[in-house]
Amino acid sequence: MCRNITTLRGLEPAATAEEIEAAARQYVRKVSGVQSVSDATREVFEAAVAEVTAATTRLLAALPERRQPPTTVPPLRRPEVRARIAARAAKAQT
Repeated sequence: MCRNITTLRGLEPAATAEEIEAAARQYVRKVSGVQSVSDATREVFEAAVAEVTAATTRLLAALPERRQPPTTVPPLRRPEVRARIAARAAKAQT
């Protein structure tokens, strides 16, 4: 459905809250068609992200362990993505 959502089950170490929330945000963006959150959509969009994050967290906790790790590395574990996030945060502080 959305190429930015990666498999989180079976990661070592386990998926972080940040990774789960990022996947939830991508899912909500895809199904809602909201790419840029505005004042008119912010409240309902963020509520949906929180609900999907909570449901995903429960799902991952309830599923049995995977026999094999996922075939792809989640974006937030990729050095180039982490570098982009850090650069964006540094730019926002200046």
